[in-house]
Amino acid sequence: MEIRTDFNRRLREIQDDILIMGSMVETAIITSIKALKERDIDMAQQLINDDALINRKRFEIEEKCIKLIATQQPLAGDLRTIISVLNILTELERVGDYAAGISKIVLMIGNEEHLKPLIDIPRMADKTTLMLRESLDAFIKQDADKARAVIAEDDDVDNLYDQVFRELLTFMIEDPRTITRATRLIWAAHNLERSADRVTNICERIIYIVTGKMEELGASNY
Repeated sequence: MEIRTDFNRRLREIQDDILIMGSMVETAIITSIKALKERDIDMAQQLINDDALINRKRFEIEEKCIKLIATQQPLAGDLRTIISVLNILTELERVGDYAAGISKIVLMIGNEEHLKPLIDIPRMADKTTLMLRESLDAFIKQDADKARAVIAEDDDVDNLYDQVFRELLTFMIEDPRTITRATRLIWAAHNLERSADRVTNICERIIYIVTGKMEELGASNY
């Protein structure tokens, strides 16, 4: 019983660390879009530098998971949770990478004016961060139904991306001189669309933890 109590305590610590990492990633998304809207090169560069902190957090949690497996001899259900946590870490890190990618686009843009006021790209970011928060809540609560509901929200991000793409494509067709500026904004929107896809992967892992069944419910990322 004492061993089991220690296992549960250490697993809760890992879950808390996941929430911390998730918060770091959410902040990175929000900051990257703020830097994009304001064309703030210093903010973008700082975010790129801080991406290493997200990576370091991932490795710290991975090490805890490995030690937990090695020392606690987890049962099948516990092992499923730990392996899923390792997968969730990978997805969170990738979302952080996408945020850093948006910041690199900000550096490319520099002080150049945007083609148009940014409306739908920030909406994509708001929706993606909301999905991320809800997915982590589903993870902590072990709520498969909520995870499925989050996956369904990915359609909203996809629709916004399609809208951004069509609008920017129209700019490029009407005036080829806008191609470079439009393409950079498409890249930023694409990073957000992929981030939302990564959140759906997290939700699939949550469903697996709860049900023991791996269901591919979101868009493929591979």
